[in-house]
Formats: sequence, C-alpha cells, structure tokens
Amino acid sequence: MSDHLMNTYARLPVTFEKGAGAILQDTEGKSYLDAVSGIAVCSLGHAHPAIAEAICEQSRKLIHTSNLYHVANQDALADKLIELSGMDRVFFSNSGAEANEAAIKIAKKYGNDKGVKNPTIICMNNSFHGRTMATLSATGNSKVHEGFAPLVQGFVHVPFDDVEAVQALSENEDIVAIWVEPVQGEGGVHVPKAGYLKALREICNANDWLLLVDEIQTGIGRTGAWFAFQHDNILPDVLSLAKALGNGMPIGACLARGKAANVLAPGNHGTTFGGNPLACAAGLAVLSTIEAHNFIPAIAKKGEAIIEKFRQSLAHVPGVKMVRGKGYMIGIQLDRPCGELVKKALDKGLLINVTRGDTIRLLPTFVMSEQQTEQLVTELTILVTEFLDN
Repeated sequence: MSDHLMNTYARLPVTFEKGAGAILQDTEGKSYLDAVSGIAVCSLGHAHPAIAEAICEQSRKLIHTSNLYHVANQDALADKLIELSGMDRVFFSNSGAEANEAAIKIAKKYGNDKGVKNPTIICMNNSFHGRTMATLSATGNSKVHEGFAPLVQGFVHVPFDDVEAVQALSENEDIVAIWVEPVQGEGGVHVPKAGYLKALREICNANDWLLLVDEIQTGIGRTGAWFAFQHDNILPDVLSLAKALGNGMPIGACLARGKAANVLAPGNHGTTFGGNPLACAAGLAVLSTIEAHNFIPAIAKKGEAIIEKFRQSLAHVPGVKMVRGKGYMIGIQLDRPCGELVKKALDKGLLINVTRGDTIRLLPTFVMSEQQTEQLVTELTILVTEFLDN
C-alpha cells in the first residue's frame, strides 16, 4: 500500500483484482460476496459483459471531445433519462457531488432571479449530499462539517420526515427550495412515512419553491422504481443522479423540469469531462440492460423478501433494534456501535458497510442469485448474533 496517498480513507486490508456478478476476488485469490456494490454503484454487478463491451467499443472510437461540441451519446442518454423520469432537461457531470452542486446553483439562481436577497434551501437533518464545500454545508451532519468552517451559507436544517417543521418556515421570505433524499442512505437507511414527498411537493407548489430530490443513492432502480420519487407519484423540479448510472464509470446528472429547466444559461455552469462519449456510452448500456432484464419490478419484490428474511432471522436476537429498507436498500440497526462488524464480515468473505455507527447498510447487486441471497442472510445473521452475544 503506497505511502504517497493522502490519508482520506480508513481502508480495509484488502485489494481486489477482479470480479464477476456479485463476487469480488482479491489479489490472494480469496472470493467475497459483495453486499455493498461499491456503495450502490455496481448495481449490475462487476464486469457485466454488456457494460464492458459498451466501454470497450466506445473507447476504440472516441473518449473525449469536450462540451464545446455536440456529443451524440450525451444527447441519447439525456433523451432516455427524460423518458424514464418525466423531467425536461439534463446537465451531465462526473459525480454525485457535482450533480448536487448543479442543483444548488439552480436553486440559488432561481431565487436571485426572483429578487430574493439571501436564497436559502431547506435541508434535512441526518442527510448527506456530498463532500464539496457547498454540498457538505447542505449535509445535515455536524461531523461532516467539522474542520471546514466557515460553511457555505444559505442552508437551514429541519428534521427528516417532519412535514410540520418544513411548513413552519413558509413565512421565511428567503426560502427558495426544499432538498430531500427519498430514503436517507448515509443517514442509516431511513424510509419516510407514506405521503412525505407528496406533502413536500404541495408545500413547494403553495410557496413557489423548488423541490430538489437527491437520488444519488436511490436512483436507477435501487428502491424498486427507476427513481424513488415515483413511489409517491410526484415530480420534483430538480433531480440529481450518479452512482448506479454508470455501474462504475464516473458519471453524474442533474435533471430539471418546468421553471427550473431553463434557469442556467451558457456561462452559468459547465464541466470539462462531464457527459463525455465514454461515460454516456456506459450510462446507455446500464439503462438498456436494466430494461432488457426487467430488473425494476424484480428489485421491488426481492427487496421486500430480503428485508422480511432478515426480520425473521433476527427477530429474537437481543440488541437488534430494527430492520428497515426499500428495494435493495437495507438497514439493520443495532443497540450499540457495530463498526467492527465490517472487518469481521470481511474475514468471512462478506462485504458489508456500517453507517451512523450502529446501522449495517446493505446495497446488494441486482444480479445476486437466490443462493447468494440466502448466503448473505445466513452469514450476516450469525455474525450479528455472535457480536451481540459478546
């Protein structure tokens, strides 16, 4: 392991060399069942042949030209995302944080164009929107803020899944938008009550605010719909995507609709690499593969089944507070910090994640087999039970 890398990650003692489907193999030849998917990125698994072929084919033709020119793959991917989402326009970036930066700029300029002196966005406690200065300032987690004062101004935080707390700010003339994750992933896989997003949509309509929906983690089928907002039968004004859109190829997208779609004009925003032919080829392959294999309804059904399996297997284990989730986003909350379970699972050939200190977060690949699903439930149940017994 190189000493020349900045100390920004607490890396686990393993280096992966190759993968196939839900399985990764390290440099020593040991295999691991991947229940994290690169933090919800590799939803179609590792080395998916359709994605690999699309990347190889495009790389032999053209990788980059810049946004000084039209990019055919970018046009095609934008058209497909609009078809699937019901939005109007797309800006392509390289990451989720950049997609969220674009969302922030749309909201801020929307407010400035209306003459609002200090355009302010309502954000949620326990949220996560990225690591750039603006996105970490919007994030509702004081630990993320530590060491980076002064933060970017123009964000106010309220409790997640609390409509009344949002409604109470209706008289604040500086508010221009509400920003929400349909399911809080980094925050511990918290699913709001039914009707929450619809209520936020109605508040935005009543106050001429924008509704920004961060689907960096929930988007592209993760919750059993193309986009999690579709479970509530609403449309946001701004939608941010990344992670699973490229299945490992870096790509992000900020989509806008209606009055938000034309806020940004030439010179207001831009990117050198975003929307390049290679990344967009990967994105097109991801969307066509998900459609061809009808993954979306399968994830909705299988996700419910996995969550129920965990509830049953852990029902009588003291110390398990809750099993929750939606689709292939699953959280198992314990009554104590459980970060050490990540290493214990690694030793057993299982890749999991712990977030917020006490919650095991599972983000399985869509291609995980029934046998691998049973393996995940069985082995993790044993690990959790042994951990809580000690």
